[in-house]
Amino acid sequence: MPLSGERVQGEWLAAVCLGLRNARFTGSSLQDGTVKVWDTILGNCVRTLSGHMQSVTAVRWGGTDLIYSASQDRTVKVWRACDGVLCRTLEGHGHWVNTLALNTDYVMRTGAFEPAEATAVKQDVTWSLDELRQRAQQRYDLVKGDHGELLVSGSDDFTLFLWRPESERKPVTRMTGHQQLINDVRFSPDTRIIASASFDKSIKLWDGKTGKYLASLRGHVSAVYQISWSADSRLLVSGSSDSTLKVWDMRIRKLMFDLPGHADEVYAVDWSPDGQKVASGGKDKVLKLWQR
Repeated sequence: MPLSGERVQGEWLAAVCLGLRNARFTGSSLQDGTVKVWDTILGNCVRTLSGHMQSVTAVRWGGTDLIYSASQDRTVKVWRACDGVLCRTLEGHGHWVNTLALNTDYVMRTGAFEPAEATAVKQDVTWSLDELRQRAQQRYDLVKGDHGELLVSGSDDFTLFLWRPESERKPVTRMTGHQQLINDVRFSPDTRIIASASFDKSIKLWDGKTGKYLASLRGHVSAVYQISWSADSRLLVSGSSDSTLKVWDMRIRKLMFDLPGHADEVYAVDWSPDGQKVASGGKDKVLKLWQR
């Protein structure tokens, strides 16, 4: 069903997120500086979150029903999904904020299922709906811990910030080291490592709790656009404007496989939740699937 609401002439959809506790609702961000909450059953816009002064570039829907939005106005805003109230504004970046990641992203994506235990052979689900909900909540609570969700933001100012956005306005730490703007940032599924991709041709690894710098992965000869983790957190795949994908071994933090095949820049990569396949898409208008 198409979603219909206020039309913004000449504006582009920037990002989309899905609610955890009630997947009926989804959020989207626009270049007009707003975030819209949609009812996916009725197909209409139920709430518009206004407050950013420039285009909203990224949006995340947390497990405690908070919506996080990043903007070219250099801020990250925290909203209550239930009524659209602005809870707090996170400030510190000196330029556009391009990307956001939560340490609970992966567990919210996979719900009751543990992807690291998946097999290539299809297995029937025997749990009831209540058991699935309970298992999903237990997995989420385990990752979230006692201190709440962690959020990391990446910016055109070459830095990342680590936040506890549910309760604090000040960042946990400022993470420096990239020499050009940051395109993408992801927590590993086990939340131990943060990986960031940049126009400086490198991927940097940071401690998932403290933000401390760990290592740099170098091998691409042009900007790194997007990264994705395997389900077991042992491998990382990256897509670059040099037209290749690269798979990195996290145990030794070195290049494992070089995957040529695209005829032009690789814009997007994603690892399937079961860890068996990688999908990539790029400027050559081709979608490729890679078997692990």
